[in-house]
Amino acid sequence: MRLILAAALLASTSPAAAQALHQYGALAISPTGDRVAAVESAGGHGVVTVRGTADGRVLRTIDPCKTCSYSGLTFAPNGDLVFLVRDTAAVRLSYADAMTTRTIATIPGIAQTPRVSPDGTRIALLVTLGAAKESGATQAGVRMIGEIGEKNDEQRLAVFDIGKPATTVTPLSPAGRYVYEYDWTPDGRGFVATTALGNGDNNWWVATLDAIDARTGAVRPIAKPVTQLNQPRVSPDGRTVAYVGGLMSDFGSIGGDVFTVPLAGGTPRNITAGAKSTVTTIDWTAGGLRTVTLAGDRIQFGTLTPGQPVAPGFAKPASSAAGDGRAVFSADGRVAAAVVQDYEHAPAIYAGPVAAQANGVRQITHDNDAAPALASARSIAWQNEGYDVQGWLLAPRTAPAGKAPMITMVHGGPSAASMPGYVSAGSMNGALLKAGYYVFLPNPRGSFGQGEAFTAANKRDFGGGDLRDILAGIDAVERVAPVDDARLGLGGCSYGGFMAMWTNTQTNRFKAIVAGAGLSNWVSYYGTNGIDQWLLPFFGKTMYDDIKAYEDVSAVYQAKKAKTPTFIYVGERDIEVPPTQSIEWWHALKDRGVPVSLVIYPDAGHCVTAPEQASDVRARAIAWFDTYVKAAK
Repeated sequence: MRLILAAALLASTSPAAAQALHQYGALAISPTGDRVAAVESAGGHGVVTVRGTADGRVLRTIDPCKTCSYSGLTFAPNGDLVFLVRDTAAVRLSYADAMTTRTIATIPGIAQTPRVSPDGTRIALLVTLGAAKESGATQAGVRMIGEIGEKNDEQRLAVFDIGKPATTVTPLSPAGRYVYEYDWTPDGRGFVATTALGNGDNNWWVATLDAIDARTGAVRPIAKPVTQLNQPRVSPDGRTVAYVGGLMSDFGSIGGDVFTVPLAGGTPRNITAGAKSTVTTIDWTAGGLRTVTLAGDRIQFGTLTPGQPVAPGFAKPASSAAGDGRAVFSADGRVAAAVVQDYEHAPAIYAGPVAAQANGVRQITHDNDAAPALASARSIAWQNEGYDVQGWLLAPRTAPAGKAPMITMVHGGPSAASMPGYVSAGSMNGALLKAGYYVFLPNPRGSFGQGEAFTAANKRDFGGGDLRDILAGIDAVERVAPVDDARLGLGGCSYGGFMAMWTNTQTNRFKAIVAGAGLSNWVSYYGTNGIDQWLLPFFGKTMYDDIKAYEDVSAVYQAKKAKTPTFIYVGERDIEVPPTQSIEWWHALKDRGVPVSLVIYPDAGHCVTAPEQASDVRARAIAWFDTYVKAAK
């Protein structure tokens, strides 16, 4: 239930027409660490671009299809490049050597995560043949018509011979089993994978760790962890599997501790237990385990030795991204690369040695250096009820005269975090700042960044301690910034949308609320959403076995206390939080005479991310806040 950020467009400050940011997607690093590849664009068609890690110089561009999109970049052991080419009809698995680009296979459906075998002769790929929807629960779901629950998309593992183009696609892994993530074993004879039987969208949170034979496709259980697991990685000696395990990680929003377990099977062991940080990416290189962690207000690239704290290298109050997690590492673990940005600086590729040193990981691209800083950002830290809590305060570059209104935006998840991302004019934060608002982005208990105990602190307490942390954070902001307590607003999407709806029943401190894809009734939500498995670790039991626990945190059961004007938006085909949740809350507020507006966006998925629809959401939200917050007395 994450909060998805819409793609940001930069409004140029020059007399010329507005220009787009230079974007870097699907970043990969060569085995020797001397090159990176990314899908790069400047507001139009993206091309595969290869650069040197020493200076960021462009070494090669690859663009075999002017009307296609590219993804899934990965290097072969010999340094050749593999990637996916997608048009409206199919996905092509492509292989680029030093001179040519050729097609290895054409997949009639969707595909992701190509990985080359250790001996460089085969490519594994996750394929969904005849897909009815995009992969992942945050994507728009199929329409609920016909007999429900009888047919699901199946993402399966397929293997292709690099030297012999395939004429057909025959999945290796068995039917009925959804494969989420995987890694080759060093001997090339098999895979470790996170898999689940049945519906792939729902069972992401309860997948098991399994071995898959690369010849027969036979599946052997390795472990059934008590946590959710992500990013399985095999040790270079082939004896051990490491993975990130935590309470909850949404699609693309991974965080927890690092666990290891024998490849032969056994009980997983937590090797970062008690850490006051959240691991968001791991890789098992020839030089040992490499990690990306979120520690308070900064990311860290580091080295992990079992039984010892992570040895941090590069650290920065920023966010990072790559094609395979938050960063990618060379085969020997010496060099890291990532796309890095913060609230005041637009995305750039960083690369260099992981170890903390003056010439370590550094910025190597400068396409966005002229992008203006639209926000002044500062990290805010406070304590509440024994917890250390952190958040971000964004202020307009030109501060408003006197005390200014402020909007608090609550992140989704709930297990996630608000992390620094460049504020552009075409983002919600940018629009709020331009309209004269301060923006507060808290990371209350339940968030990543303070350790797994902090992430788990909102079990059976949704809207309790986390809301008190947020209110205490607003107090902390008002002690250091000229914020007008009489002109406060609140917004959020997904779990942030729940918090927006719930807060309306708990306090009248806010003058207006914007709730995107929110949950108003956990009882009806349990029976109508497409991802109910994520709820069990938080509530302990199903709704049918403990209905009162679900009623106690449902806004509709306390609707008579809600008085704050609310704008609600949701996607018509949202399967993570169905639009019926928004309709229930709209009806409750309307019945109580509270000013309310509800917009359901056609064909949209979770949190409404299509550019035109997201722009409409921003315009309506700003107008709502202007009416009820800015004009408040």
